[in-house]
Amino acid sequence: MTSGLLRAGGSEHLLEVRDLHVWFRLPGGGELHAVQGVDFELDAGERFGLVGESGCGKTTSILALMGLLPPNASVAGEVRLAGTDILAGGEDSVRPHRWTDLAMVFQGAMNALNPVRSVISQIAEPILLHGSGDSSGAGTRDRATAAKRRAGELLELVGIPAAAGTRYPHEFSGGMRQRAAIAMALACEPKVLLADEPTTALDVMVQAQIMDLLVRLSEDLGLALVLVTHDLPVVAQVCQRAAVMYAGEIVETAATDALFHDTRHPYTRLLFAATPDLYSDDEVKSIPGTPPRLDRPITGCPFLPRCDSVVSRCESERPLLLAVGVRRLAATQGGPQMADLATEGPGHAAACHLNEPVDAVPAEAT
Repeated sequence: MTSGLLRAGGSEHLLEVRDLHVWFRLPGGGELHAVQGVDFELDAGERFGLVGESGCGKTTSILALMGLLPPNASVAGEVRLAGTDILAGGEDSVRPHRWTDLAMVFQGAMNALNPVRSVISQIAEPILLHGSGDSSGAGTRDRATAAKRRAGELLELVGIPAAAGTRYPHEFSGGMRQRAAIAMALACEPKVLLADEPTTALDVMVQAQIMDLLVRLSEDLGLALVLVTHDLPVVAQVCQRAAVMYAGEIVETAATDALFHDTRHPYTRLLFAATPDLYSDDEVKSIPGTPPRLDRPITGCPFLPRCDSVVSRCESERPLLLAVGVRRLAATQGGPQMADLATEGPGHAAACHLNEPVDAVPAEAT
């Protein structure tokens, strides 16, 4: 669903995803509409979180950006990198950008790494394949030497001694494997790093180290980062902006601070209520019900069966992702109440009928 949010001044973003759809053909016939009109944008050096329950379409969305979906998938929409739609020509148009401009840290490093090859050789492989860095234009042996030297530097960059690169993945701890996967993603100096649940199956201390590493790399290298996670505290720690996905679409997006303190979609609010908070006495509550089936048409709001704030329009009208203003106390004829004040530029948007315009006068007006 197109939000219509534009960057102030009309300048281009580094990455723009517009009206992205993904369908999967099912073995028994029919299709599953896994991603439904996803929109977001990313600037150089920005960290953006994509959060939601398992199965909401987060991983499918970023795999679509990389052109790595299985053969039974079909994709529609635009993925513009520095103004160029990299999906327009299918595999032929996305392949030159894969790993050189867009790179990915896959969920579960043990499954992403080849168990019968040394770690350093796997990091050197994309350098050799794409002719990156000092390995371009040299002889075969010189290129291989330069690629391994660069791979060692990348291991050092993520906190692993270069000499350890001769080991195999099973000889690394879980945290070391994740760091090696990050090093491999950085091999061709990409502009955008897509990190899919990079702390899965890691203990809390190692999770914190990996998150700190991603933030440092983003700041030091000017990397734009898309972080896929279901962990809201991680989003608060790492990301400057975030989007909440539900049933294949983005239902709310905002700067992280606004998303946490001025929630505009019932699903986002219930996600926070389901997250333990050490500084609150509020009871942790699960969200009742299950997400809708995506192999069938959805009438009205997808969150309707699980929502605690239903209005009459929810049953028949699909809410659009629309900009919302900053919520402030306002004076109206009926007395003070919360109202939305218009803001300029991209910011907070939500797909919920509760966010109707309110005719109100700011409280400071007389």
